[in-house]
Amino acid sequence: MRWDNLSAPPDEGTPDGAAPATPPLPLALPGAIARTFDTPGFAGMTFYEVRAKSIINRVPGQSRVPFEWTVNPYRGCSHACVYCVSGDTPILMADGRTRPICELKQGDRIYGTERRGAYRRYVVTEVLAKWTTVKPAYRITLEDGTTLVASGDHRFLSDRGWKYVTGAMGGTAQRPYLTTNNRLIGTGRFAIPPKESADYRRGYLCGMVRGDGTIGVYSLRNSWSHQFRLALIDCEALDRAERFLAEAGIETRRSPFGKPLPNRQPMEAIRASGEANINAIRELISWPDTPTNDWRLGFLAGIFDAEGSCSRGILRISNCADDILDRTADALDHFGFHWVVEDRGRPNRLRQIRLAGGLPERLRFFHLTDPAITRKRNIEGTALKCQAALRVITIEDLGLELPLWDITTGTSDFIANGVVSHNCFARNTHTYLDLDAGADFDRKVIVKVNAGELVRRELAAPKWRGAHIAMGTNVDCYQRAEGRYRLMPQIIGALRDFANPFSILTKGTLLLRDLPLLRQAAEVTRVGLSYSVGFVDEALWRAVEPGTPSPRRRLDAVRQLTDAGFSVGVLMAPILPGLSDDDESIDATVAAIAASGATNVTALPLHLRPGARDWYARWLAREFPHLVPRYRQLYQAGAYAPQAYQREVTARVRMAARRHGLHRGEVGDNRQLPEAPPAPAAEQLSLL
Repeated sequence: MRWDNLSAPPDEGTPDGAAPATPPLPLALPGAIARTFDTPGFAGMTFYEVRAKSIINRVPGQSRVPFEWTVNPYRGCSHACVYCVSGDTPILMADGRTRPICELKQGDRIYGTERRGAYRRYVVTEVLAKWTTVKPAYRITLEDGTTLVASGDHRFLSDRGWKYVTGAMGGTAQRPYLTTNNRLIGTGRFAIPPKESADYRRGYLCGMVRGDGTIGVYSLRNSWSHQFRLALIDCEALDRAERFLAEAGIETRRSPFGKPLPNRQPMEAIRASGEANINAIRELISWPDTPTNDWRLGFLAGIFDAEGSCSRGILRISNCADDILDRTADALDHFGFHWVVEDRGRPNRLRQIRLAGGLPERLRFFHLTDPAITRKRNIEGTALKCQAALRVITIEDLGLELPLWDITTGTSDFIANGVVSHNCFARNTHTYLDLDAGADFDRKVIVKVNAGELVRRELAAPKWRGAHIAMGTNVDCYQRAEGRYRLMPQIIGALRDFANPFSILTKGTLLLRDLPLLRQAAEVTRVGLSYSVGFVDEALWRAVEPGTPSPRRRLDAVRQLTDAGFSVGVLMAPILPGLSDDDESIDATVAAIAASGATNVTALPLHLRPGARDWYARWLAREFPHLVPRYRQLYQAGAYAPQAYQREVTARVRMAARRHGLHRGEVGDNRQLPEAPPAPAAEQLSLL
């Protein structure tokens, strides 16, 4: 929601002791009502009451995705979230294809990376959450022509480690940043996928049928039988061929092919008969006199689905027919691919065309031609050691603010237009520190006092289709202000009455107040819940998180929720170097999380971003001066501790999780009650 979607309550409703909020307030909301309360829990805080015009908000750019809706009854943070790249940036999906980041949704499987042995390798991960905002934009141009539009706070993996788009050599803005001396790490820019034109369909059928189909005319007594058959193990290619033939007016029928064998996957075939159909197929697969680009792309996709393979990092297309191999070589040449012929020397003259150029060229082939069979496009486990031309040429301040998108994944990174990009988590350091939902949040809190009635009205709108609604993705909806304004019971009641699925992210125990409502809602729809607990040491909690419910109270809340039938994931964050990262503290915390009945646990070491870094440094120097040298060493490169430290801490948490029976996953499932249909894994990432 933008600020221009807000309007003030009527003056006649102004309670005693409240005054209109007028500039130069830090958050200037013309006509809003400013309130302060005498109770100690709200000392020093100001609440700006507004009547919003809308409450169920969709992430901008989601016109084709019926998902990613949020409700935020409060706005309490003056620091905008850090977001990453422009909405049209292509992201590498787990099926080997690409999709613009603005079209991703929770639960989508994409590629990230993780270190295995000596190399960082591509692995499949999951989109856990996504947000968007408007931020000052920069354009990074790389040697291979790739352009990336990102905020200055986004980080890319370079040959010298993770680097922000912008930074400074000293001062509070000091952090590692990109220069023209850096080379980014990745596959190189992604090719634009083909359009499914008539020529592409003809080319695909030509490659598929000539490569793996049979056409024949058989004598049957006093007549002739015209038959076509295409049999494959992979139904994706069979489905595509069947659809393309149907669009050309050729009806086919599907049937099993051959008897199932223990050592062979079952096969299916599509068949057609009749002279008219067979003549039409022959026409479709005839060699064109002047092939178009679309025909060539379709042909390469079809012949690869029929006769191609990709294993151990080698892409090959095999055949015995000279004309098929010649057409394949011609199409590869036309699009600038390098290849070699491997002659096996077999009696049947089987030869193979092998694509050269490593992973960048394999991905370019897959994206440019779009074969149907996804298993052949798998790159999981491939090492990030290719030498794509990814040297930074220019970094330009565009001088304007643009809509930018952010996702959170299970590996903390993703592949954006061929470059490894770090998650830009949705919250700033004061949240990582598990400070009160007050501090920066609660001192200046915007309260949408009509949130409940708005939710009910918008759920009843004819255009609403019952999509999942995530709460707490921007601001904790169970912060202390909720104790006074009681907006959530109205919101949950509306969601229950309309059987609308939702999830809640919080670190407040006030959630338990609404447990009866949550149980009622879970009887009719999917409900996801999650908490965060970084450590269980009471003295450390009082020193670091004095305004939050104690860790034990949060875990008691998890227990009550699990006893009520909910599955709750816990984020173990932040893990503080020298304070809560020792084996004893980790084991005690994981043991307490396990005892609470949590489904699983995820580790997150402390992040120190600009702004909160100085605050934390002053606190550390005052309370634990002996740790200052260690923190200076750990965080000298920027907001994050070294990867080696993060991996070590995460590994020790994983081992503790296994000891205590929390090894089923790293991110909370947040599924609803067992008797209801399961919700997607990781409804929303705790805390972030």
